[in-house]
Amino acid sequence: QVQLVESGGGSVQAGGSLRLSCAADRYTLSNFCMGWFRETPGKEREGVAAIYSSSGRIYYADSVKGRFTISQDSAKNLMYLQMTSLKPEDTAMYYCAADLGTCGEWTGYEGDFTYWGQGTQVTVSS
Repeated sequence: QVQLVESGGGSVQAGGSLRLSCAADRYTLSNFCMGWFRETPGKEREGVAAIYSSSGRIYYADSVKGRFTISQDSAKNLMYLQMTSLKPEDTAMYYCAADLGTCGEWTGYEGDFTYWGQGTQVTVSS
């Protein structure tokens, strides 16, 4: 059973930074495609970033390239999403997700992921 637990959300002013964490077991972090998604009311869940650590492949949505960084710390069994230069439009519930596989040609489609965390809220004020 894959369990994912997010933390690190909160409120920040535009231009600020936050770091989200996703706790998972080491096998999952090493062998699964791991991703971050976000969701706002009335919109589909949007893929933000993904990583497949075995190959080192990393993917970002165009909307966050250059501002967000996805990474893992295998010693701590954590995946991170470092978010900088935050904008009000980044306000959303952020979810950690995992799926057995290599990420393939990642499209950010939520249907490609099987396991989900409970989410953590990020609010960016202008």
